[in-house]
Amino acid sequence: MHLFDRYDAGEQAVLVHVYFSQEKDTEDLREFESLVSSAGVETLLVVTGSRKAPHAKYFVGEGKAQEIADAVHATGATVVLFNHSLSPAQERNLERLCECRVIDRTGLILDIFAQRARTHEGKLQVELAQLRHLATRLVRGWTHLERQKGGIGLRGPGETQLETDRRLLRDRIRQILGRLEKVEKQREQGRRARMRADIPTVSLVGYTNAGKSTLFNCITTAGVYAADQLFATLDPTLRRIDVEDVGVTVLADTVGFIRHLPHDLVAAFKATLQETRQASLLLHIVDAADGRIDENIAAVNDVLAEIEADEIPVLLVMNKIDMLEDFAPRIDRDENNLPFRVWLSAESGDGVDLLFRALTERLSGEIAQYELKLPVAEGRLRSRFYQLQAITREWIEEDGSIGLVIRMPIVDWRRLCKQEQALENFIV
Repeated sequence: MHLFDRYDAGEQAVLVHVYFSQEKDTEDLREFESLVSSAGVETLLVVTGSRKAPHAKYFVGEGKAQEIADAVHATGATVVLFNHSLSPAQERNLERLCECRVIDRTGLILDIFAQRARTHEGKLQVELAQLRHLATRLVRGWTHLERQKGGIGLRGPGETQLETDRRLLRDRIRQILGRLEKVEKQREQGRRARMRADIPTVSLVGYTNAGKSTLFNCITTAGVYAADQLFATLDPTLRRIDVEDVGVTVLADTVGFIRHLPHDLVAAFKATLQETRQASLLLHIVDAADGRIDENIAAVNDVLAEIEADEIPVLLVMNKIDMLEDFAPRIDRDENNLPFRVWLSAESGDGVDLLFRALTERLSGEIAQYELKLPVAEGRLRSRFYQLQAITREWIEEDGSIGLVIRMPIVDWRRLCKQEQALENFIV
């Protein structure tokens, strides 16, 4: 048996979804079906049921488990996919009963990630998450290896095959973590260089399939893989864009978020989401045509809190307005007249100009205001401030030095401080 249960494209599955509350949440099931088709698996039958709590042995009740097994034999399905997290024991019991592979929601998402990872880093992240997931499930399929190795040439350290596998797994995980650390250091250097140059970073976040990559391509013409499927993007892509009054800005496209994202994955994708944690502004892309807008926004906010990025300012982007009837692009403003929500369509490009206007306002919005006392010899600095139209008040002190109150975008102030080392000494 191969270490990872990988799908062959065109595999056929029986899906299982259990309702635990009184209200039947069919949207959750629909999302699961689109996850399954994203993995390239054909759904033959959906089995649903209701329970108050999961059953210890099969997750579903004994009768329902038998119904699933009968459905597998009747349809000739090769895999059973659960829209829930199963314990290793439940997975094993169900496999014995159904006589085919049983994969839970985490396993399915991991598999989609494995199919989609393009870059070296993405592949490492996925392998790490898979190994961690697998470590708890090693016993399955390896029970015949519980004996110690014996025989000529094999009498060795006295560890069973299973222990050897565990050790190899641990070593591989350590190796991957080391490599990821290297990648993370390189990213960190890139980020530091951008911060030194005062280049703001705008990071796209949002529920999976909300249209982030389509918008990214629309803004940057980067040609990032975009498709109407869940988790089309896994590897962070960075591009430079030019924002009026702000200058060069880095735009980062990130992996989509999803409800009940497996914790292994949040941990594994911390590095990918580092760009999000270091951003100056988050563009939270929302599918305006989706019936579950509020739940999707809440799910994204949960993940942002989990990766400690919930302090960063957010601009909501309501995408796919081309799917709403008679809806024109617009900017919604808060009580301080700052844009907090933009309605647009990334597919048609309607409203993208409004997004740029909102970005200008949000990014150049930070204003530096200082009172300075310039020595007489610093007339050159005073004329710089006049060029930048930053002086709001000016007077002459008794000792002949010049008093100034200046007000300018913080980006310009930082740039000036870098050029004029002595400037900060003159702040009153």
